[in-house]
Amino acid sequence: MVQPVSSSRPVFFFDVDNCLYSRSKKVHDLMQDLIDDYFTSHLALSKEDAQMLHQKYYKEYGLAIEGLVRHHKVDPLEYNQKVDDALPLDDIITPDPVLRQLLEDVDRTKVKLWLFTNAHITHGKRVVRLLGVDDLFEGMTYCDYSQKRMICKPHKEMYEKAELEAGISSVEDCYFVDDSHLNCRHAQGRGWTAVHLLDPDDPDPATKAAKYQIRSLQELRHLFPQFFKNDTIAENGVSEGTKL
Repeated sequence: MVQPVSSSRPVFFFDVDNCLYSRSKKVHDLMQDLIDDYFTSHLALSKEDAQMLHQKYYKEYGLAIEGLVRHHKVDPLEYNQKVDDALPLDDIITPDPVLRQLLEDVDRTKVKLWLFTNAHITHGKRVVRLLGVDDLFEGMTYCDYSQKRMICKPHKEMYEKAELEAGISSVEDCYFVDDSHLNCRHAQGRGWTAVHLLDPDDPDPATKAAKYQIRSLQELRHLFPQFFKNDTIAENGVSEGTKL
């Protein structure tokens, strides 16, 4: 992670999975299979019952693991080892020069780049390393599986944790992009400037999650030109006088 330039800058929070890389990588699908397998093997459930309980816990707590810990005394670090850390990411995720250029074009004297994920730290670090952008973020707020009480998006405490760890004093200085409709809705409700990232083939949601809705991270250049270096703004056809 790069060293902070100043503590008074706004912070742009980036979700990790299905945000920094495309959903077409199908990492989420592989993760769902591993979670279902974990439910099946550790709770002696049929595949159908495992899938139902998995979805029940996900809807109730935001993370399947939280339900496992609360009701079945599962070791969350062992779960992480068997699920997130077992994903064959080295075969799926490769360095992304386009993403790297986007992040390098951000003027970090004006804004701080920060990762914000519901995964444990090992998974978050692994993803950004494989993408080749791990040196461009100043920190990461993650769901800490080693804690007795796990906190994750979209719970209020998780946004508070992110603000504290990133050194934020006002919610007006929080910018956030995530592929989750629910996470963006809660962030905007808190006063953050939220950007909902949709897959190119996704239908528009019946109700927008946030003020901003995009289908590519590249659109951030045009939404927030004030955070990009002036020469890159000109190169991408955005006037320096553009206002939100």
